Amino acid sequence: MAESGSHKIRPAGRHLLTIGRELIQDHFAALVELAKNAYDADSPDVLITFKLSSDKKLFSVVVEDHGHGMSRDTVINRWMVPSTDDKLKRKESPGRKINDVLVKRVMQGRKGIGRYAASVLGNDLLLETVHSNGEKTTVFVVWADFEKATYLDDVEVLVETSKSKAPIGTKLTITCDVEVLTIWKHKKKKSAPSQLDILKKELKKLISPVSASIDELKNNDSFTIRLIYDGIFDGQDGVSEEVIEPFPVLEYFDYKISGLVNADGTGTLSFANQKARNTVDERMEYKFKNSATGCGAVYFDIRVFDREKEAIVSLIERGLKDDAGNYLGILEAKNLLNEFNGVGVYREGFRIRPLGDPDFDWLQLNIRRVQMPTLRIGSNQVVGHILIQSEEESGLIEKSARDGLRENSAFEKLKELSREIIGLLESRRFEYRFKAGLSRAGTKVDKELERLFSFEKMKQSIRDKLIKNGIDGKVADEITQIITAEEEDKNRIADDIRQTVAVYQGQATLGKIINVVLHEGRRPLNYFKNQIPNLNTLYNAFQKKQDAAILTKIFPITEGFGTNADVFVKLFSRLDPLAAGKRGAKKELPLRSTIEAVFSVFQKEIVKSNIIIDVIGPDKFSYLCWQQDIYAIFTNLIDNSIYWMTEKNSPEKQITIDVVVSNTELQYIDYRDTGPGIESGHIESEVIFEPHFSTKSDGTGIGLAIAGEAASRNGLELKAFKSDVGAYFRLQPKADNGNE
Repeated sequence: MAESGSHKIRPAGRHLLTIGRELIQDHFAALVELAKNAYDADSPDVLITFKLSSDKKLFSVVVEDHGHGMSRDTVINRWMVPSTDDKLKRKESPGRKINDVLVKRVMQGRKGIGRYAASVLGNDLLLETVHSNGEKTTVFVVWADFEKATYLDDVEVLVETSKSKAPIGTKLTITCDVEVLTIWKHKKKKSAPSQLDILKKELKKLISPVSASIDELKNNDSFTIRLIYDGIFDGQDGVSEEVIEPFPVLEYFDYKISGLVNADGTGTLSFANQKARNTVDERMEYKFKNSATGCGAVYFDIRVFDREKEAIVSLIERGLKDDAGNYLGILEAKNLLNEFNGVGVYREGFRIRPLGDPDFDWLQLNIRRVQMPTLRIGSNQVVGHILIQSEEESGLIEKSARDGLRENSAFEKLKELSREIIGLLESRRFEYRFKAGLSRAGTKVDKELERLFSFEKMKQSIRDKLIKNGIDGKVADEITQIITAEEEDKNRIADDIRQTVAVYQGQATLGKIINVVLHEGRRPLNYFKNQIPNLNTLYNAFQKKQDAAILTKIFPITEGFGTNADVFVKLFSRLDPLAAGKRGAKKELPLRSTIEAVFSVFQKEIVKSNIIIDVIGPDKFSYLCWQQDIYAIFTNLIDNSIYWMTEKNSPEKQITIDVVVSNTELQYIDYRDTGPGIESGHIESEVIFEPHFSTKSDGTGIGLAIAGEAASRNGLELKAFKSDVGAYFRLQPKADNGNE
């Protein structure tokens, strides 16, 4: 017999415990949630007390604030209602007056579940709250009652209200078995931190020391976290208190980049270097891809520490001390950085866990560092604070389980923006360390081989010493001739090495533009893939029917094979100079047409991006060189120009090359584009030609280094110059020996 009727969904009794224990990550996160509730109540502070009863049978955690308190109606109709949207609707706290100004806070709680974090911390909960109307409301909750109950509304909770003259505020007393105290005090190893120590570190990271919010509307609105210990330590006399302060290491950074990037992608940043004395902070105007951030306005404060021994010693000398005021040792300083490193994300002053935990590399800094160790920083070198706007303004939404931000497009944009800002710091750090001799310089193969196999100074020194010690000059000359013969033999080997390196560099350049092969090769490959089954079908049909009409369908397909095969032939011919496995002798090449041939490699991208190409110079001028090297030089320059003009969406995209000749001699080749240009500091230091230096977020840092080496092999030198518009390079004969 069929039955019908409407029914209500009734949450199970353990539903509250599911909210508390399964959505709150751990007991640290639970205390963070309760601290946020104190913040939302406009309390100037929150007191977290760990208390052992006088008979040492019970242990309690007490969370107390001096905020607005709650009325009986608020307790019953909001606090006792799971997942209420009260704070989500209000968005701001009622506010409190500071210096006669009403200061409101943006609500931290949005999900309506933070208060049930108390179930993670103990067996029962006593809520005592005093409202400004003089009411004191008390609620006692035993969490086990919800485990036993079939349905949530089967559990009755006693709510008592009476008049009170007690101070306004809310106090939560969470009672636990005394064994829980052992857990808080437990250390896995003698030297390891206890759970209480870890809590202190979590709370130190909870509140941003940089600013309460992007709008910086603090108006002296401080929020202090106090830890109180009442009888929990053996031999403790009375009550001890500890105010949570920011990490002592923060002010002793080596390098820092900070500033606000507005939602439209524009901003002003500041770079500071404390390793160099008497330096002025560098201010820079910033634009994110010429577009909006996609994640609202973001404030950055990224501080980086070098980790070699000398840097740690310098860090200590700048004043790094422990809580007792004693200077730290080298090992202690390293441990401090190990404990407090990470890039944290903060909303209205509170960190969003686990972003910023030392072992949570959400920006994948370590992966980037593996690829380019001399340029990139690792996660253990940085202490960062990133301030974001509300969910509505930024699109950055916290997960219900309080374990980070949702993996949406806004979060991807935040990661992209953050890496780019860190990249600005990395390039300036690399430049400083390069000039100061703190980093190992990249190897210039041609120069190093020349230095390695040049025996001139040694020959002269040996000859002088032989003659000084009475050896006949003729004998001395014979000895130096023996060394000369060895030098010539070694230089033949050096030439072989140069040629091998040149081949590898050409192939490395080819690898950089593999996207050209993929883009241009995809269409003919798709034609072959799609038409071969059709050809097979038509062929089988012709075998059976011998119908001439079928041939008329086959012929266009075979013609298409020829046309598309020709695409590959032309593509490979354009790339062949870079892919060559062997190098012959230098040849006289028409320089202008050779350069124009390099542009043909990028034909598709040039058309797609509407880039104007202008190559100026005599048609018939030839230059003695290796074609592969000319390709390597200009392929890397053009690839960079296309990347940056596209990345920064330059309003006019143009590349101009001017080949200047005088009396049949090459004077120079000027290369210019209309992209964002190169920072003057990078040009002056010539750091852009160092291997592994790149300002691209995913760059390899080998392009200009390869171009410079290729120029050198052909008796040329590649220089960068300051320009009001775009990048400006000049390729000219070496001043010392001209064209080889």
